[in-house]
Amino acid sequence: MSYSQKVLKQIKEKFPSQTVFHQAVEEVLTTIKPLLDKESKYEKNAILERLVTPDRQIHFRVSWVDDKGKVQVNQAYRIEFSQAIGPYKGGLRFHPSVDEGVIKFLGFEQIFKNSLTGEAIGGGKGGSDFDPKGKSDAEIMRFCQSFMSELFRHIGPNTDVPAGDIGVGGREIGYLFGQYKRLANEHTGVLTGKGLNWGGSLVRTEATGYGCVYFAEEMLKARNENLKGKTCSVSGSGNVAIYTIEKLHQLGALPVTASDSSGMIYDPKGIDVLLLKEIKEVKRARIEEYVKHKKEATFTPVSKYPKGRNAVWDVPVFAAFPSATQNELNGEDAKALLKNGCKCVSEGANMPSSLEAINEFLKAKIAFGPAKAANAGGVAVSALEMSQNSRMQRDSFEIVDNQLKNIMKHIFTISDAAAKDFGDPTNLVMGANIAGFRKVADTMIDLGIY
Repeated sequence: MSYSQKVLKQIKEKFPSQTVFHQAVEEVLTTIKPLLDKESKYEKNAILERLVTPDRQIHFRVSWVDDKGKVQVNQAYRIEFSQAIGPYKGGLRFHPSVDEGVIKFLGFEQIFKNSLTGEAIGGGKGGSDFDPKGKSDAEIMRFCQSFMSELFRHIGPNTDVPAGDIGVGGREIGYLFGQYKRLANEHTGVLTGKGLNWGGSLVRTEATGYGCVYFAEEMLKARNENLKGKTCSVSGSGNVAIYTIEKLHQLGALPVTASDSSGMIYDPKGIDVLLLKEIKEVKRARIEEYVKHKKEATFTPVSKYPKGRNAVWDVPVFAAFPSATQNELNGEDAKALLKNGCKCVSEGANMPSSLEAINEFLKAKIAFGPAKAANAGGVAVSALEMSQNSRMQRDSFEIVDNQLKNIMKHIFTISDAAAKDFGDPTNLVMGANIAGFRKVADTMIDLGIY
């Protein structure tokens, strides 16, 4: 049994119910096997055992009062995985699906994603099973204040810097930051994704979506292709999806789909991003609202999706951008995309493709950008926001956007180089994992056993 197989077996035996964590660990450990076989120092220093075990796990109760005066209780987590190359960094997710296994999968992925950016940031993640949907602003504020009343003692600008994720946008970050300031009596860059009036960075809102498209462009450029004039599918309708669609339009592509938990829309003339923003960011309505304004668009409810499938991936496209949530694109979905001529997949969400889907893409040798590389733009600009906060200055949109482009180009370059070094030049899953792992692992060796 190889070193990576042994560690994966231990993880599955210790945490049998944490299947998404198993998936994240398996995806990394199996693809870095060529490096582990080549260099024995990683096993000698027990690097894998140390990396799959968080530095610290914080699990706490959040009690809050709803608008009817009833006390509600939620579970919350902050899992600090690795600070080898910098302070813990990663988002907060508020969603009913959140549990320890979900946060561990996200935090583990964050280690390597953050390493790839070239910025000095470690990996962590947090969140709660609280669901902001259907809650009033006052209820969300009371929850966030209670959540931060415990979290504030564990974070700091040089210790752990959370950000947003699913269910945590500008509104939630504002409430969280306000409570932190009240408790800590200081104004520091302890959270990213802040409002522009109180320490936020330009381009942070757009960063994950824009970065995902920039990464796709880098992959295609290496194949003498580009996105101009190409039809694209995008899943989701949150922050990542909206700004993926916006950037695709700017580059002359035609994004024709979007979705939410109720279903998907298809607009053959291209998704109207301003209308989508109005529906999802202002009205906070269901995506079905879109077809009331666009006669040529169609809405397909989830109940009408092919069994065990996601209808978004049935639309014939040149490039696909899964930007909703984990495991939204399975092996059968991947086969449908490939059958319909898809040549590029760039992951905007965290681990949106199942292992079976990834294997289909790699087997077909299309341009496949794994999440930890393709969606690193958000955390990259978060690190730039931290830098701006530390010098009490704000950089222009053009400066930050150019930095983002350069970071995504850097991620592609080092991932591509690692893939070529280990004999599989089209396998950016292996390339990104090896490049991200090697930097963190070598640093851990340099720092000794801690």
